[in-house]
Amino acid sequence: MQSIMLKAKLHRACVTHAELDYEGSCAIDEALLELAGIHEYEQIHIYNLANGERFVTYAIRASRGSRTISVNGAAAHLANPGDRVIICAYSSLDEQEMSRFEPKLVYLDEKNQVIRQSHSIPLQVV
Repeated sequence: MQSIMLKAKLHRACVTHAELDYEGSCAIDEALLELAGIHEYEQIHIYNLANGERFVTYAIRASRGSRTISVNGAAAHLANPGDRVIICAYSSLDEQEMSRFEPKLVYLDEKNQVIRQSHSIPLQVV
């Protein structure tokens, strides 16, 4: 049996550009892609904390060190510069793979600089 698992997350990334007339996708700083283990052209899900929009697109590379998060094409209607978003990639794993799998979680500040990295999400205590 296969389960779809969180593979990677860029948490609270700040949108730097929204380019309606650019070919659809989300351009992400190449260094951030590498840290999170997200591949160019890989499907990603974006969750906008500012307006609740959730959408699917694919990742493309932006210049290394630019800290760019550019939401492009039709999705540019769903995010504005300054919005904080969560960018996730998922992977299908079998039970054996799941037993040793750890996601790559990258936490960012408002300038898309890495605050910390982790392989697990803390227990939510209510």
